[in-house]
Amino acid sequence: MTKHEIIACERCQSRIECKANSFTKCQCSEVKLTHDEIEHIAESYEGCLCAACLLELQQEYQKSLSITVS
Repeated sequence: MTKHEIIACERCQSRIECKANSFTKCQCSEVKLTHDEIEHIAESYEGCLCAACLLELQQEYQKSLSITVS
């Protein structure tokens, strides 16, 4: 029996154990995001995301910053 709610990642639908009441122990806290990265992700998602999706979105955001327009 889990102590926390099992939810679906909003992006990939994988099942994750949400530990919002113990945030430092939650799997999503493994990905360290900057304020700008959080704002970028929040533009598209409102709910919880798994650590794998957060990492992918972080990498996509960082890659988008390195693209220059000629």
